[in-house]
Amino acid sequence: MRYSLLFSLCFICAFSSSAQKKDTVFISEKNINSKVLREGTHRYLVYFKMNKDSVRTQTQFWTRTIKKTDYNGVPAIEIDQVWEDKDSIMHIVKSISDAKTMKPLYHKTWWKRQASRTSTAKVVSLTIVDFVNKTVEYNGHNLSDADTENQAKTIWEGYKSSLDKFFLNWHLDLETFPLLPYKSGVTFVIPFYDPGTPSNFQKVAYTVTGSAQLTGYDDQKIDCWLLTHETKGNREVFWISKKTNEVLKLEQEINGKLYRYKIKLGFSS
Repeated sequence: MRYSLLFSLCFICAFSSSAQKKDTVFISEKNINSKVLREGTHRYLVYFKMNKDSVRTQTQFWTRTIKKTDYNGVPAIEIDQVWEDKDSIMHIVKSISDAKTMKPLYHKTWWKRQASRTSTAKVVSLTIVDFVNKTVEYNGHNLSDADTENQAKTIWEGYKSSLDKFFLNWHLDLETFPLLPYKSGVTFVIPFYDPGTPSNFQKVAYTVTGSAQLTGYDDQKIDCWLLTHETKGNREVFWISKKTNEVLKLEQEINGKLYRYKIKLGFSS
């Protein structure tokens, strides 16, 4: 009886381990489908709430344009982003990726920010990461191991962490999630790097935690996957259309106090 129970426990553990491995998909160039990306202009409304019942604040509009192109003789996908706040353009991005694998080839990003929390002055920064020629330019300066200024050094170290690895551009998360092979309960481990920022290459887990419906125009019911990412103090749930694979909505909760939303708009003008 004891040996029978021991065998049963071992079998259950082995089965659970096998099932866990089977439900985890490590994303590579072999299991993404870039053909699902929809060319054209797509726009998102982005805003915050200081609590769930508060008014919307810090409203932004993110315009993202996807088109097929050619880069140095290689079929590519270009994604251009323009982020607007209440009275100006705050962020412009041009990203070019391999058309089949979506591995980044080029990334140019421009930011306008406040100089500090107590200042109304604006500062701008421009970063260009050329993955083909293996160069990083920050505000007109080509970065190298010799740089000691903190921002330049961390951007360069972040770039170096991505070398000789397959990764996807984390700044294109809304275009990356449509590429994934969805099924209920699966966890995707995505190799991500956000070019031109101090962040490093990392592998990030996103889990399909269920399904739900969104109600669209004319009471249209849109079936969605719920893709969830959680870290300490942060929970993000993306609503992914089962029909088109588009990201239609994000609900993000930060430390139980701050909430951020992204809503895909049905019409762009």
